[in-house]
Amino acid sequence: MPVVNPYAPLLAAIDVTRDQAQVLGAPTAYWSYGPADAATTIIAVHGFRGDHHGLEPVVAHLPGVRVLSPDLPGFGASPALPGRAHDLDSYAEWLRAFALQVDPAGEAVILGHSFGSIVASAAVAAGLPTPRLILVNPIGAPALEGPRGLLTRLAVFYYWAGARLPARMGDWLLRSPLIVRVMSSAMAKTRDPELRAFIHDQHDRYFSDFADRDTLRHAFRASVSHDVSEFAHRISQPTLLVAAERAYITPIEKERALALRFADAVLVEIPRVGHLIHYETPDAAARAIAEFLDLPADAVAG
Repeated sequence: MPVVNPYAPLLAAIDVTRDQAQVLGAPTAYWSYGPADAATTIIAVHGFRGDHHGLEPVVAHLPGVRVLSPDLPGFGASPALPGRAHDLDSYAEWLRAFALQVDPAGEAVILGHSFGSIVASAAVAAGLPTPRLILVNPIGAPALEGPRGLLTRLAVFYYWAGARLPARMGDWLLRSPLIVRVMSSAMAKTRDPELRAFIHDQHDRYFSDFADRDTLRHAFRASVSHDVSEFAHRISQPTLLVAAERAYITPIEKERALALRFADAVLVEIPRVGHLIHYETPDAAARAIAEFLDLPADAVAG
């Protein structure tokens, strides 16, 4: 039975083009959504193991905004960076270089989701110019600590084993549809069967589209070895945190504490959702973004 994308009608009404930029010795594929002459531009950075598709439901609800959405190096249509470990320093340097190419004036708002929230925060803290910062499902506390530390360590072992096993076996393990489905089921909170089917389909399609197992392991280590709280005190720009009350990775109490670390931050809590705000409640995320950016009252579609 075909899986229905509930956000397809809204997305179809938005102009989209694919382009690429040469960044740190490799092409970065990126997609431009919305009018080229829009008053507001957002550079949107997706999370670990995903690609630009993951943020499309949020983009679909902001038709008047220009959104530049790259695939992170080593994921989706962007190859790995040559001769570099894919650690947080490399990803933050990549984002600064990418933004300089597509937004030389430094006027674009930077948005990061999940692992992208760490990359975006690290880049802005290191000097990436932006008028405002938006973090959706920010990783607000160390993943190796707290009640979920054991599960994170099991995941560390999973990615380590995937990189150490013979190539064919390791690649099969890392791309296993069963494991992808377990991850997807653990993160999804909605009880709507059609929406759950869409979420699983998205993960089935894009969660295993990575360049190679070493890049994946390095990126995973970066995602669990750092968090946004490391960089918050060095960020002076107004910042929006869009957090989930039922977040699986960072509990909402930690997100509330994270907001206090910024010089100027607004926290919006979305009820009855977990780590998949971008799939389950993109309309609520879009409304929070529109209000934060002082967009017109009719800026949010749907």
